[in-house]
Amino acid sequence: MDLARQLVELGYRGNGEILRRDEFETRKEALEQAQQQKMFHAPRKRASAGKDLSGYPLLQALAQREEAVHSGKLTTIIFIRDKNAKGQEVSGYIDYAHRLRTDNSMEHIFELRKQLIPKPSDLSFYNWETQTSTSNPTPNFQVIADNEMGLLFKNKRDRKIINVDPQADPGDISTRTEIETDEFEQVVIFDHVTRRRT
Repeated sequence: MDLARQLVELGYRGNGEILRRDEFETRKEALEQAQQQKMFHAPRKRASAGKDLSGYPLLQALAQREEAVHSGKLTTIIFIRDKNAKGQEVSGYIDYAHRLRTDNSMEHIFELRKQLIPKPSDLSFYNWETQTSTSNPTPNFQVIADNEMGLLFKNKRDRKIINVDPQADPGDISTRTEIETDEFEQVVIFDHVTRRRT
């Protein structure tokens, strides 16, 4: 191993810049420190920051939860039933944290330039006209299709089950909130306070 390092340091391999071991370690440490500072000291910009959401109950509710969802203290599942761009009735369950991290259009949604609508890539999606149904696990939830209990979501962090049946209790440390809005046919938010497994 030492011989290979010496050969590279002497310039016998590659066209790139040749560094001595101590120079490499110094640069590596500086890069790690820069990455740490960027991760821990850079304030995370909220997608809802500075947006006027009056008259939009769902977006107001999501804005109130955004910081807790970003920090991991809360996981939120949004159920939406509405019509898509083609006029087809669709419904689905959206992992809010996953959408915030992966969907670049969340800021456009809070700016009222786009509408939040379920997609086939969400936790669960159903197109009532085409009978298309999909379900996908996310980093926060596992989808459980139970014959007796219906659709369930298991939080991957604390393994608690969230029951989305309107007639049932949503589960331990979970709440179900129906949002009254004219924007959508139906909107329900399921909040789950996350805690570590014991």
